[in-house]
Amino acid sequence: MAETLGAILRTKGRQVWSVSPEATVYEAIAQMADKSAGALVVMKEGRPAGMISERDYARKVVLQGRSSKETRVAEIMSTPAIVASPRETVDDAMRRMTEHRIRHLPVVENDQVIGVISIGDLVRATIVDQAATIEHLHTYIAGGR
Repeated sequence: MAETLGAILRTKGRQVWSVSPEATVYEAIAQMADKSAGALVVMKEGRPAGMISERDYARKVVLQGRSSKETRVAEIMSTPAIVASPRETVDDAMRRMTEHRIRHLPVVENDQVIGVISIGDLVRATIVDQAATIEHLHTYIAGGR
């Protein structure tokens, strides 16, 4: 699929929810709940240092009996930050997310995070592309132009 991540961000929007590595996990989870987000970009000195997700919380805090109010984001975040360019295609991003077993991918341009793509965004783009292909084939088969 040739659609780029930049095109998805133009449709989806470029809102980036982030947290400092020094924040508590509780603060990060509260922000995720407030923003209805499954993950946050961990920003250090203006650059993505990693990601913290609900999965990190469940596996590295809850299951280990740690306190979310005493544990810092830096202690459980997923590192390094796996990022993508807005010029990368949906297929490229799907491969990268599968390879690294991640569900959220910060999109970076000129050393700035300009958006975050989720696996759901990629699946949605793929479904739209496939529907357009099917419609084109139906028209072709029916003799339309």
